[in-house]
Amino acid sequence: DWGRDAFISLPGLLLVTGRFEEAKSVLTTFAAVADEGMIPNRFDDYSDSTHFNSVDASLWFINAAFQYLRATDDSKTFEQELMPTIRLIIDSYRKGTRFGIHADADGLITAGDEQTQLTWMDAKYDDIAFTPRYGKAVEVNALWYNCLCLAAQFYAGRDMENAGRYESMAEKVRKSFSELFWNESKGYLNDCILPDGSVDDSLRPNQIFAVSLNFSPLSEKQQASVAEVVQKHLLTPYGLRTLSPDSPNYKSEYTGPPQQRDEAYHQGTVWPYLIGHFVEAYLKVNESSPASKIQAAQFIEPLLGHLTEDGCLGSISEIFDGDAPHKPKGCFAQAWSIAELIRAYQLISS
Repeated sequence: DWGRDAFISLPGLLLVTGRFEEAKSVLTTFAAVADEGMIPNRFDDYSDSTHFNSVDASLWFINAAFQYLRATDDSKTFEQELMPTIRLIIDSYRKGTRFGIHADADGLITAGDEQTQLTWMDAKYDDIAFTPRYGKAVEVNALWYNCLCLAAQFYAGRDMENAGRYESMAEKVRKSFSELFWNESKGYLNDCILPDGSVDDSLRPNQIFAVSLNFSPLSEKQQASVAEVVQKHLLTPYGLRTLSPDSPNYKSEYTGPPQQRDEAYHQGTVWPYLIGHFVEAYLKVNESSPASKIQAAQFIEPLLGHLTEDGCLGSISEIFDGDAPHKPKGCFAQAWSIAELIRAYQLISS
C-alpha cells in the first residue's frame, strides 16, 4: 500500500471508471492516519508500522481529493473528512514537518538531505543514492503551487480570509518557481535546487507536472517549451525516459544485478505512468485541438498494444528500457501504469 502510487493511480483507476465509493474509501482511509501533516508513503505488509518517507505523497493526496470532489460533487465527505487533512498538510508543510520538509523563505518547499530519498526517484543501494534530489525538487513545488491554488479556489466565496491566505502563498511560490527553476538558455525547467543553491539542470520528466496539473506556475510560452523539449528528448513509444540520452549518466538498459538495476531505475529507464501527464500537458498547450488529439492518440497506441501483446495481458509493465526496442521490465502489472493510460485515453476521447 503506497501513498504516492495510490493517489497518482486514483483518478484513472477509480474516478474515470466511476468507482466513486472505492475512491472515497481510499481517500478517507489515508486521511484518517495522516500524522504531522503527512500522508503515509507506505503501510508495512508484515507489521503495523507506517512509513512517511515521501515529500510528495501528501501533495498527491490533495490533488486526488480535489479530483474526487470535481468528479462526484460529494461536498459532505470532502468538507468533513478530507478538507481538514488538506489544511493540516498545507499548514505543516509551510511550518515544517518530518525530514526537514518546510517552506523556505521564498515560499518553495525544500526537503531532505544527502541521506534521504523523498521523491519518487528514490533508488538507493548500500546508502548510495543514485538520484539525489534533496532540496527543492521541481515536481514537488509544481504540486505545492497546484495545491495552494486548489485550496484558494475552494475557499473563494466560502471563506475569503482563507482564500486570500492561500492566494498570497501561491503567488509567492509562482514568482519564486519561475526565478529558480526556469532555465532560459535551455528552454526547460531545472530538476532540483540543492540547499547550497547549486542547480541540477538534468533534463528529466519531473518538469512535465508543472504543465499538466490544473494550475501551472509557468507562462503559456514556458509551458509550450517544456512540452516540446520533453517530447523531443524523453518521449518514447511506452512513456517518458527518466533522463535524457544526451546525459553522461544515462543508462539505456535496466539489467544486471540489483545495484546495476537500481542505478538505471531513474537514469534513463522509461516509466509508462508518465504518459498520462505528458498527454495532458501536450493537449493543454495545444488547446485540445482535433489535430492534437489525433497526435496524442498516436502517442498511446503502443501502450494499448502492450495490453494484449506483452507481459501481463490487460495490464502495463512498471518500466521499459530507455533504448529501443524498449523491452518491458520490472513488475509486469503496475497500477499507476494502467491508471494513467486509462486517464490519457479519457482525455483524448472527451
